[in-house]
Amino acid sequence: MGVLDFAQATAAVDGIARRTPLLEAPELSEKLGVPVWVKAECLQVTGSFKVRGAAAALGALSPEEREQGVVACSSGNHGRAVAYVAERLGISATVCVPTWVDPVKLEGIRARGAEAVLIGDTFDESEAHALDLASTSGRRYVSAYDDPWVIAGQGTLAFEILDQLGAVPSAVLVPLSGGGLIGGVAAALQEKLLADAPRMVAVSAEAAAVMLASVQAGKPVELPEQETLANALAGGIGLDNQYSFELVRNRVQEHVTVSESEIANAMAYAASSLRLVAEGGGAVALAAVLAGVWLPDAKALDANRPVVVVLSGGNVAPATLASVLVR
Repeated sequence: MGVLDFAQATAAVDGIARRTPLLEAPELSEKLGVPVWVKAECLQVTGSFKVRGAAAALGALSPEEREQGVVACSSGNHGRAVAYVAERLGISATVCVPTWVDPVKLEGIRARGAEAVLIGDTFDESEAHALDLASTSGRRYVSAYDDPWVIAGQGTLAFEILDQLGAVPSAVLVPLSGGGLIGGVAAALQEKLLADAPRMVAVSAEAAAVMLASVQAGKPVELPEQETLANALAGGIGLDNQYSFELVRNRVQEHVTVSESEIANAMAYAASSLRLVAEGGGAVALAAVLAGVWLPDAKALDANRPVVVVLSGGNVAPATLASVLVR
């Protein structure tokens, strides 16, 4: 893909997104034997990192595109972010969501004045409808992951981490779904730091690992959707994926997966020990550390450089959070 415009994306994001905390995690540092910091995007203005990509994408629209409005598809967080940014910029938005969408996320979409269309029993079915709606209405489709502006917006997270940390991490663990977040973060870090860039570790939920399967196959593939606590990571990457697949394949050095029980444990740990509310999809990178699924490689990493774990979202229904806390 072409060069991502991080400068314009940063300008768009700065006016809308929140600068989220980078928190030292002493217990995790002791566990891994290296300094560990948690990037709390669960405290983002819309509850997840997705507002970054939405701000960059909608900020780049032409006056004509703004007038027409936008269409998106989302398992919840991207839709909530698009709705929030669209309201801020005076743009009409329609968001298609699958019927199993978390009610907290659905309410967040509607609360910002966007039209929410519940359609499809899977994310892919919902996305197919959204793409058709965008095509027939002439409105711009804003992908949750496969859009260069969305990817550049997500990449602004990397610059924020470097600024707050005041050092270059040895590794960054990031949740993986469609690849927009880790693709943007990896591209930003590698563009800025070149050979000194940290090791990028993508963490997938076992029950939502389409991008990982695609990387292993060497091309985008489809998998049946499964029920998972990490429903924010559910859905495909599009067989005609144009941007995020190549970024993940070429710029991510390591992949790991976590189970449902490991995700539940991470959500509970975030609440009890970090005092942070994390949804399943947002907690998978934390789960990889807690479960020992990922450990620092002494041969590949500098033990004096910190590790950053991205906690990417916190939009979760109270009943779901309660269910992991009382296990």
